[in-house]
Amino acid sequence: MSDNVFQIRLASPDDDDFIIGLVPRFVDFPLPAWRRRNECIEGIRKDIAGHLEDSPANSFIFVLVDADSGRRLGFIHLQKNRDFFNGRSNVHISDLAVAPGQDGRGIGRALLDHAREWASAHHCHMLTLAVFPGNERARKMYEAAGFGVDLLRMALPLD
Repeated sequence: MSDNVFQIRLASPDDDDFIIGLVPRFVDFPLPAWRRRNECIEGIRKDIAGHLEDSPANSFIFVLVDADSGRRLGFIHLQKNRDFFNGRSNVHISDLAVAPGQDGRGIGRALLDHAREWASAHHCHMLTLAVFPGNERARKMYEAAGFGVDLLRMALPLD
């Protein structure tokens, strides 16, 4: 397998198990005290499964594969939407995950670059995403790619 030789393609039904199998990666770091890992996993799993099953018009899921072996190494889920403030088209990175054991190979960055290129090709104004504060590895990657804080979501648990 050649290092850093990737192909990115639209997901197909054959990719569903791979994509769903990466859901635990979304909570593989310290969560806020009021978040329960199993609830987060189930919520994310339901959301992604819904997009895979229904294929909404604004939802695009891409899989990154090793160009030599065809092995799936990660995926990104993009959602095209309208900016609340100015009404322009944006792309929101709903989900991005790299397969276990593949961190540090440039897979996440390749998926981010793909999102930027896809958004530009679709005449979008901005690329957005949300990340848990405890996901320091992802936050560093996003900041290195040029992302900055736009809105800050805060929570007050009432239970």
